[in-house]
Amino acid sequence: MNRLFFYITACLLAACTTNKENKILADKILNDKSLQEVRAKAIEVVKTGFNAGDGYGEVWIRDYNTFIELSAQVFDPKELEKNLLVFFKLQGQDGNIVDGFIPKEKAVATEGGYEYIHTDLEPNYAGHKNTVETDHESSLVQAVYKYVKKTGNKDFLNKEVGGKTVAERMEMAMQFLVDHRWAEQFGLIYGATTADWGDVQHAHPWGVYITEDTKYCVDIYDNAMMLIALDNMIELVPKTKSKWQEIRDTIAKNTMEVLWDEKKQKFIPHVYLDGSPYPDDFDENKIYYHGGTAVAIEAGLLNKEQIKTSLNKMIDNVEASGAGSIGLTLYPPYPEWAFENKGMYPYGYQNGGDWTWFGGRMVQQLIRYGFVKEAYEQLLPMTDRVIKNNGFYEWYTVDNKPEGSGTFRGSAGVLDKAIEMLEIWAHKQ
Repeated sequence: MNRLFFYITACLLAACTTNKENKILADKILNDKSLQEVRAKAIEVVKTGFNAGDGYGEVWIRDYNTFIELSAQVFDPKELEKNLLVFFKLQGQDGNIVDGFIPKEKAVATEGGYEYIHTDLEPNYAGHKNTVETDHESSLVQAVYKYVKKTGNKDFLNKEVGGKTVAERMEMAMQFLVDHRWAEQFGLIYGATTADWGDVQHAHPWGVYITEDTKYCVDIYDNAMMLIALDNMIELVPKTKSKWQEIRDTIAKNTMEVLWDEKKQKFIPHVYLDGSPYPDDFDENKIYYHGGTAVAIEAGLLNKEQIKTSLNKMIDNVEASGAGSIGLTLYPPYPEWAFENKGMYPYGYQNGGDWTWFGGRMVQQLIRYGFVKEAYEQLLPMTDRVIKNNGFYEWYTVDNKPEGSGTFRGSAGVLDKAIEMLEIWAHKQ
């Protein structure tokens, strides 16, 4: 009897302590004027258009997917719909989705440049596809999901493009991955050898197109993105569940069996279809992928204990590298010889550059899984530098200096959503 009494009392005291701590944290979040300032800046940046940032002429689906919800706050839904429809109008007969699109008058072919894609369905824009990456189809399905959820416009799914509905074209996009990017030996989708979520392969000075030197592999980012897209599609179009739920569950199972290193509690960077492009004495599995891990958590692949371990590893990597935030793409970086593209030097661009675009997604998942204090702590370095540099820069060097576009809308989108999630949590306390 006494034991039960003391147990109940201890539980009540712990609950009271937790509630008090949550209330203090909630007040801190709601009174943090820097968060409100960053959200206001994000709105201003997104108001100015749909291209990735001031350094880009294209609208890219992998970027648009991460700021379409923010765009919905300032644009008429029809404007958002137009952009989504362009991707479907440029869709290939095999179901593939272009990487981005640009006005036809600006789509000037140059030697060694983009190979532009045109269709009879789209008179105003030309598309292009970065063939080394395998996230365009998944990104579009996710963007449609966010658009429908944000606007409530379910009728969009029934809109016809070239005699097929948007819903049917979403399924075509997923089918493309199964038909043309499926590694039978692993039961997973594959792509070229890139750094984490990056779209630059190891071979070729530019690295955005599949070549005869491409080495194919399965990785966590591409497969996690497809899992999220399948979950989204099944929710939006329930009749697809009978076919796609089994495929979704197979990918989830195989992802953990093939790519998760249980001993090291991390994802293996690449599992190759036909041998690694790197020498035998290079241990690629020493590299920790921050971005792919964040997306894997979003896909529901890791439990709370694994998420906390992942966060701890990311924090350790930030401290070891001297980087500014957990947006650090990967650590340690690949050696300089690992990529032909000169911009992929150690801690350069996608090879260890610090990207809020993915760090913000990790913060979102920390909030989602109840690590709110940790989320707030890891968010602040990202919001602080937005204010300090007066912009949403594409990426940061290892010593926290801004690089690339200063109006990178993907960064604005993920930060705004993370702050919104924090505020929603705080209001509930």
